[in-house]
Amino acid sequence: MTSSIPDTERRRRRRTPFRQRRRAGERAYALGVEVDLVRPEEVMHHIEQAVLTRTPSRIANHNAHSIYLTKKNPEFAAFFERADLIEVDSTPLIFFTRVLGLHSRRFHRCTYLDWRDHFWSVAARKHWRVFYLGGAPGVAAEAARRLSARYPGVEIATRDGFFDMSPGSAENAAVVQQIAEVKPHILFVGMGMPRQEIWIHHNQPLLPPTVTLSVGAAFDYEAGVQCPAPRWMGALGVEWLFRLVGDPRRLFARYCVEPWWLILPALSDVADAARKGRLFRSPRARRREAPANEVREPA
Repeated sequence: MTSSIPDTERRRRRRTPFRQRRRAGERAYALGVEVDLVRPEEVMHHIEQAVLTRTPSRIANHNAHSIYLTKKNPEFAAFFERADLIEVDSTPLIFFTRVLGLHSRRFHRCTYLDWRDHFWSVAARKHWRVFYLGGAPGVAAEAARRLSARYPGVEIATRDGFFDMSPGSAENAAVVQQIAEVKPHILFVGMGMPRQEIWIHHNQPLLPPTVTLSVGAAFDYEAGVQCPAPRWMGALGVEWLFRLVGDPRRLFARYCVEPWWLILPALSDVADAARKGRLFRSPRARRREAPANEVREPA
């Protein structure tokens, strides 16, 4: 599967202005977890700055499934506690934070598929070294072949995700050594939740300075093994339905059972927002209505 937007066309598009410095209201708390309300351009800015300064960075993403897993798996939850940036990979979560009166907008939903074109264009121009860990044998290699043909300036090394990831195992040590030898600017880990996050949490301290991202089936998409949902479905919040229809046996519990576990935290958030006068009221509306002598919320 090739990128949907030609690189020359993407460059001709008018760039949407974005903030290069974070504001307090952009890290939001909902359903018992923290998320960052950032747009795809801001994710790319964070990545570029970390690569430029060779600063280790951990970029995560939250959706309903991951929020559920944080309640069940302490190691998985610990991964997010150390994350430098947490994308929102869920339009329903964006809608819910809007109900709570937080600083969220539709464009704050961003995942690999939303910034992939921009990423690979920058990676090629700046000759980044990228390592992808995950996928079935041969899948990541095929994805790398396709991406290298399209973006010849980028260096891509791969390793499939079929190995013993137990801390201290010989196979895991060999994987860490392979990554260390490549010295990647970017490390994509795509082994599915919660395996990929737990692996990053255990092994990132052993790796050279790199930007590490959990990306699920990213290279399955690039290799043409899986077909992603049309982006308009993500914008409408029904991407989960596309995936459920495509693989009902594996995904039924994720989309039809797990969300029920989030009802109590959701009700708690709603009650808290109502007490604070935020429910169904945007930050901008609250600032307009605030008396002049009151301390106003950050923009």
